[in-house]
Amino acid sequence: MGREPVTLEIRDGLAFVTIDNPPVNATSQAVRAGLAEAVQKVTVSKVRAAILKCTGRTFVAGGDISEFDKPAAEPHLPDLCNAIEASPVPWIAAMHGTVLGGGFELALSCAFRLALPDTRFGMPEVNIGIIPGAGGTQRLPRLAGAETAVEIICSGGMFAAPKMWDAGIVDLLMDDLGDAVLAFAGKLPPRPEPASQRKALNPGSEWFAAKRSELEKKARGQHSPLQALEAIEWACTMPFSEGQKRERERFLDLRTSDQSKALRHAFFAERQVAKPEILKGVEARPVERIVVVGGGLMGTGIATACLGAGCSVHILEQNETGAEAAIGRVKANIDGAIKRGKLSEEKAAAQMARLSAGCEYEAARNADLAVEAVFEDLQVKKDTFSRLAAVMPEHAILATNTSYIDPRLIFEGIANSARCLGLHFFSPAHIMKLVEIVQMPETSKQTLATGFTLASRLKKIPVLSGICDGFIGNRMLAAYRRQADYMLADGALPHEVDAAMRAFGMPMGPYELQDLTGLQIAWANRKRQAATRDPRERYVTIADRLCEMERFGQRSAMGWYRYEAGSKKPLHDPAVEALITRYSAEQGITRQAFSPEEISGRLIAAMVNEGALIVEEGIACSADDVDVVKLHGYGFPRWRGGPMFYAQSRGIGEIAGFMQSVAAQSPDSWKLSKLLS
Repeated sequence: MGREPVTLEIRDGLAFVTIDNPPVNATSQAVRAGLAEAVQKVTVSKVRAAILKCTGRTFVAGGDISEFDKPAAEPHLPDLCNAIEASPVPWIAAMHGTVLGGGFELALSCAFRLALPDTRFGMPEVNIGIIPGAGGTQRLPRLAGAETAVEIICSGGMFAAPKMWDAGIVDLLMDDLGDAVLAFAGKLPPRPEPASQRKALNPGSEWFAAKRSELEKKARGQHSPLQALEAIEWACTMPFSEGQKRERERFLDLRTSDQSKALRHAFFAERQVAKPEILKGVEARPVERIVVVGGGLMGTGIATACLGAGCSVHILEQNETGAEAAIGRVKANIDGAIKRGKLSEEKAAAQMARLSAGCEYEAARNADLAVEAVFEDLQVKKDTFSRLAAVMPEHAILATNTSYIDPRLIFEGIANSARCLGLHFFSPAHIMKLVEIVQMPETSKQTLATGFTLASRLKKIPVLSGICDGFIGNRMLAAYRRQADYMLADGALPHEVDAAMRAFGMPMGPYELQDLTGLQIAWANRKRQAATRDPRERYVTIADRLCEMERFGQRSAMGWYRYEAGSKKPLHDPAVEALITRYSAEQGITRQAFSPEEISGRLIAAMVNEGALIVEEGIACSADDVDVVKLHGYGFPRWRGGPMFYAQSRGIGEIAGFMQSVAAQSPDSWKLSKLLS
C-alpha cells in the first residue's frame, strides 16, 4: 500500500494530524480528503487540542496547480477551513519552511499558529492570476488589518515569521517543532475569537481607491491584484459568510481566465527550462572560488550575485584604481540590499569578507570558474581568456558573458574547450533573474550542468541556448527593434510606438528602453554586422544618425527623447521627429498612420516570428525557453505568458496576418517561420 498523505495519531490527550505529500505538501484532492476525515475524527474525540504539522522541508506550500484545469473536486478547501475553525477542539498550526496559499489559509483557520523563526509566509495566488479561495481574503484582514492584508495578498510576496508575529498573525516563534509545540499545547492559553467572527476595521472607500491606483500602476494590465483588493474590501464591508461566498466565486472564475492560464504556463515553463533533458543524471563540478574579469556595472553585478550565493569572488581589473572602484560598486549593491531589507548587516559583512580585487591574473590560479565581463570586443575577450588559461587549472571552467559574439571565436586556441561556455547575465546582474547558458559544440555536459547548477544557486533562471548572433533574447530584441524602426520610417513616431507597447503591458517601449540602456551598444553591434548584412534587407539609419549626433540616451540627456537636468522623464523632441520625417522624405516614403493595435500587433508578430525561427533552427530547445527568456530578460508581460504562448492563445492566424503585412511592407527583409508562413 502507498503512503497515506494525511495521518492522525492520538496520544497523551492530543491529536497529531500530519500532512505528508512531497515535495511541498500541496493541498491536492487526496490531502483534502485525508484532512476532512481527520477533522471529523478530531471533532468527536476527547483530546484537548489538535496539532497540524507537515513532514519534509516545509509546511503546506500551496495548492496542486495541476488540478486547476479540472473541475473543482470535493472536499473543497474553504469547507475544511471552516470545519477546523468551528471544531470544538482547538487546532494548532505548527509551521516551518514556507506557509503559502492554501497552507496559509489552513493556518488562519486554526485557533493558534506557531512557527520556527525562519519560516516564510505568503499568499502568492495573484502570481498565477487568481486570488485566495479558502477564506484568505476574508480572515486575514479581520486578523491583521486591511493594510497588512493588502501588502501580503496583493503583492504575492513572501514575508518572514517575525513580521507575521509583529502583525499578530503568528502567536509564538518557537525553537523547535517538538518540545516547544508540546509545551504550548500543555498550557493552552484561552482560545481566541475565530478570525471569521472578528470585525475588520474599514479604512474607508478613499483608502481603497488610493490603493487601487497604486496597484494599477504596478500591475500594468494584470487583473488579479486588483481583484484581490476588491475581495479584501468585502471583508471590511460585509459579513464573513457573504464575503467568503463572493471570494470563492471570484476564485473559480479567475481560475479559468486567460491571464491565469498564461501565468500558470509561465510558472511551469520556468521549472521545465531550468532542467533540460540532456543534463539528466549529469553531475556538476563544485564551484566555490570565482574570478570575475571586469569591474564595471555588469562585472560587479555578477560578483554581487556570486557573493550572495556563498562563493568567494576575486575581481580582476586593469589597475589598482579600477579594482578599488569595483569593490566600491559591489559594496554599493550590498548596501542597497540592506536598505531594501533583503540582507542583514551580519550577512553583508560576511559577503564583503569573501570579496577581493586586484590587477594580477595570478590571483585566478586556484579559481573554480572565471567569467569575463569586459568590453564587447572579440580581441579584448580573446586576450582575457588567454591570460586566464595561462594560470588557471586546465579543468577550471571559463565563461564568457558576451551578448552577441560567437563564443567559438572567443575561446579559439584555448586548451580543453570542453570547459568553455557562455553565461550571459542580464543587467543589473545581481537583480535580473535570467541567465542564458550558451553551449558550444565542444562544451561538455558536465560544464553545462555546472553552469545550470551555479545559476540556480544564484537564484537565477537558466535557459539553454545554441549559438547565433544575439543568442535567444538579443536576437529577438534585434528583430523587434528593426520592425519598430521600419514603422518610424513609414509613419510612426517614437512616443506612439512606446505608448502602444506600454498599453500592451511592457514596462516601457523600445525607444524609452534604448535611451535607458544607451544607444551606443546597439550602434556598435550594427556596425559589426554591416559586413555580413544582406544588401537586400531594408536598413533604416535613423538610430545611426542619432548616434552620430552623440545622442546616446539618458546619460547624454539626449537620445530618442530629450531629458531635463536631473530628470529621467522622456520629453518629445521636435528635432528627432523632424529627423524622422526628413528621413522618410529622403527615402521617398509616404508616411502613414498606425493605430496602437497595429503597432503592437506588428511588433509582437516580428518577435514571435523570430522566436519560432530560433526554435526551428534548434537554437532554443522549445517555445517555453523563448517565453522564459522574454519574460525574465526583456519585460514581456508575465500575464500574457510569453510571446510564443501569447501567439497560440491569441490565434496563430491573427499573428501570421500581422507578420505577412510586416513582410509585405519591407520586402526581402524577413524570413518567415514555418509557424507564421
